[in-house]
Amino acid sequence: MQPNDKIYVAGHRGMVGSAICRALAAKGFTNLVTRTSDELDLRNQAAVDGFFEKERPDLVFLAAAKVGGILANNTYRAEFLYENLMIESHIIHAAYRCGVKKLMFLGSSCIYPKEAPQPLKEEYLLTGPLEPTNEPYAIAKIAGIKLCDAYRAQYGCNFISVMPTNLYGPNDNYDLQNSHVLPALIRRFHEARLNAAPSVVLWGSGRPRREFLHADDLADACLFLVQHYDQEGLVNIGTGVDLEIKELALLVKKIVGYEGEITHDLTKPDGTMRKLMDVSKLHGMGWTHRIGLEEGIRQAYADFRSQH
Repeated sequence: MQPNDKIYVAGHRGMVGSAICRALAAKGFTNLVTRTSDELDLRNQAAVDGFFEKERPDLVFLAAAKVGGILANNTYRAEFLYENLMIESHIIHAAYRCGVKKLMFLGSSCIYPKEAPQPLKEEYLLTGPLEPTNEPYAIAKIAGIKLCDAYRAQYGCNFISVMPTNLYGPNDNYDLQNSHVLPALIRRFHEARLNAAPSVVLWGSGRPRREFLHADDLADACLFLVQHYDQEGLVNIGTGVDLEIKELALLVKKIVGYEGEITHDLTKPDGTMRKLMDVSKLHGMGWTHRIGLEEGIRQAYADFRSQH
């Protein structure tokens, strides 16, 4: 990366994209180009081609995606598959056509098989069936990885893929129907405290284990890998540490200051019982996360209160 490189961050208003923009600005990269979804429909190949022809970015961070939690993934299965396939295909192809010198594609830990051994190693990709509730999203992300590898193999494009674990942080989605578990818990406990509700309902048994990474740590890892990784395949980005959803709920409850009880809605799905990333590949390259979970949740709660 050079100081004068023109850098396109696709999805710059989302949690991941905005974190990458903050990290780039902090390191002195000011030649950023962005477009909102109203300004550029990434599902439209002609529009994406026109944008790349005009702007000619040197580097691309492909963080744009249609995302959501278990309910959203399982309800809008067609949209999650179609829209994510279109977004990544159009950007990756346009980056090839315009000679982008490096592209980073951001995926998700849901690409791994439901019953894969834990922790999840990069080589476990495509070794078994996926978790049914988010299979369409996972298939789209797997296609993005393979598309980057195909353009690298056929055309010599320096396109790389990274797979973050569960993320949280500024600009997260706190919608109770479509959000991920951590932002949903922050909102539920906050509203329960304000309303003096006697209990907060936790979906499922609370036994599944999840790993959580602050978005600012992810952005730091992305900048590190853009400068130090140039291979096919993928790199996991995470902390290498997980906890039960019930433990997470108790931690959020403490941080928010809610004093009621936690009950369980066992009619709601648990999803995959464990999704811990093996981050030995990333650690071996010299990068580790900096923000602890409790510290990060306190930051996220402060952001939620300031925004909502």
